[in-house]
Amino acid sequence: MKSAPLLWIIAFFITLLTAYYQRVTGPTYPLSGEAKVGNTIIKFKLGRTHGGKGDQEVKIAVPDSSFHGSLFFKRYKTNDRYTQIPMKYSGGYLSAYLPHQPPAGKLEYFIRLQHENHSVNLPQNKTVVTRFKGAVPLAVLIPHIFFMFGAMLLSARTGLEYFAKKSDLRKLTYWTIGFLFIGGFILGPLVQQYAFGDLWTGIPFGWDLTDNKTLIAMIGWLVALFMYRKSANPHKWALFAAILLILVYLIPHSAMGSELDYNKLDKMKNHTSSFLIN
Repeated sequence: MKSAPLLWIIAFFITLLTAYYQRVTGPTYPLSGEAKVGNTIIKFKLGRTHGGKGDQEVKIAVPDSSFHGSLFFKRYKTNDRYTQIPMKYSGGYLSAYLPHQPPAGKLEYFIRLQHENHSVNLPQNKTVVTRFKGAVPLAVLIPHIFFMFGAMLLSARTGLEYFAKKSDLRKLTYWTIGFLFIGGFILGPLVQQYAFGDLWTGIPFGWDLTDNKTLIAMIGWLVALFMYRKSANPHKWALFAAILLILVYLIPHSAMGSELDYNKLDKMKNHTSSFLIN
């Protein structure tokens, strides 16, 4: 019993590190960097997601109004030409707005910053891709985050029972499965519905890794629970399921997530226009 508090502490730090890694490596985490314009170093942080109504603001801090910038953008994975918008200076920032897109719509963009005779693109040699989504009510989002983090914590703690050999294994497993089910299969689809208009975009309907890794984690824990009756050492199955959950959750959040196909959307619009004209 004396080891229980220590195992909870270890499980907490495992959860914290896994969640942090997943967050900062995800495609929606802001892109940070710096570039030299003449003799001035400009640091920037560019957003890669926008929720709710309205346009997405893009801004960078500059020393003074002698710096000028333009925002270039186009729809992601299309042959569109870049649209250029001049950025306005106010209060130490240059800013402009990306036009609002339908849920799961993506824009790629970059900033061209100028000062005197010097010019540089931010970021250099690539573009930033940002994804738009609908607003998710806090009454759904907060419980979803709570249960998903709770499931990660409980999974790690249950797996650590391998080193304790106690009788709490089955009880902890039920708690893990319960939190994972509520967070990933009840609240998760609701978040997805509000954000992108679909309840589930994983197997068998799609390849959204956020949904699929939740499914894999649940299968792992259900297999572990089933094997408790078959195995002489059920603790190893709990450890297996815990490691599996950590591995799938090391996949960056929102990787291969919902994405609007603009080319298909354009074809649908052209077909509809042609039908109305005829």
